[in-house]
Amino acid sequence: MQSLGNSSTNASGQRKITVGASTISLAVMMTIFLVAVVFAANQNDVIGWLVVIISLGWLLLSLFLVLGLRRGAKKVNETIQRTTADMAPRAQTAPSQTTVYAEADRTRDLKLDHSFKIVQVQAGVIKQYLDGGTTESREMVDRAIETIEITASNARDMMKSSGSAPSGRGSAQSNGGSEPLSGDIIS
Repeated sequence: MQSLGNSSTNASGQRKITVGASTISLAVMMTIFLVAVVFAANQNDVIGWLVVIISLGWLLLSLFLVLGLRRGAKKVNETIQRTTADMAPRAQTAPSQTTVYAEADRTRDLKLDHSFKIVQVQAGVIKQYLDGGTTESREMVDRAIETIEITASNARDMMKSSGSAPSGRGSAQSNGGSEPLSGDIIS
């Protein structure tokens, strides 16, 4: 594979000449200018010389842009090469402690947040029905406590599976082989 740059050579050792779009555009502008000069000299009228002045202006503008862009591209290339050379030793000596915040972590955090919200709602249900002396109140408190237990168990299993479970296995392994708890959640 051949590298890019000004010093590229072909198989015979001769310097390779490349024709880019900027070279072609400058050649076109130069041709337009020369044609305008020839027509203005033959006609010898004011409009012809105005066309020559306008085409000269466009030629100078395109020359300025082409040279400016080439100079800017060289400076950018030098800056990139210098930065790459400066960063190479740092990359070799830097510790390889890269923290990646995966989508799975975000999903787990959202699930844990939802679990905590469920616990808060169920705590409100317990407060509401705790003082009631009816069997319906007692059933609502029991359901709320069961929901809190289920939610807490599932949240703990999510935390175990993301951090300390062996070989990245899910909650079935971290809970002694059992599946996550399930039941009716009453809001």
